Amino acid sequence: MPTGLRVLTVRQKPGNRSKGLLRAGPLVFPCALGHGGISANKREGDGATPLASMRILSGYFRGDHFAAARRTRLGMAPISADLGWCEVPDDRNYNRPVKLPYPVSHEYMKRDDRLYDACLVLDWNIRPRRRRCGSAIFFHLARPNFTPTQGCVAVSARTMARLLPLLSQRTTLKVLR
Repeated sequence: MPTGLRVLTVRQKPGNRSKGLLRAGPLVFPCALGHGGISANKREGDGATPLASMRILSGYFRGDHFAAARRTRLGMAPISADLGWCEVPDDRNYNRPVKLPYPVSHEYMKRDDRLYDACLVLDWNIRPRRRRCGSAIFFHLARPNFTPTQGCVAVSARTMARLLPLLSQRTTLKVLR
């Protein structure tokens, strides 16, 4: 595998709208997609993965569960118990990290299911933010059997550990059809 990756490409697996194939250089890995498949018209709550080219901005990790996240050129912050991500379109912090407790609906970043043990923030709907166009679109760890996400792209912990040293803020994740 090359020393650094500029592009990761994701395509839907034939015959299954919520499973995909992620290409990293010459290698291909299975991945999970949103239960709504891939959409060119992403909306909050639709469960779709956006059809888009998204830079990897930064990430979060659980040092107690996923030490491999320390081996990357990305800016990675530890996940604390009070870290959340706002998902309410009319809130001033929509699609932003928030400190918990937070008064409106939000994602808990320190999850028991370990999906966010390594969680990379994609630049979907970050700048500019458009209300109701989707929040918390991450590149994170997959559930067993790659069951669907809420719109994110997810890979196995082993794949993430393999990719992290090759990723930087210059890396783009392209979701294609």
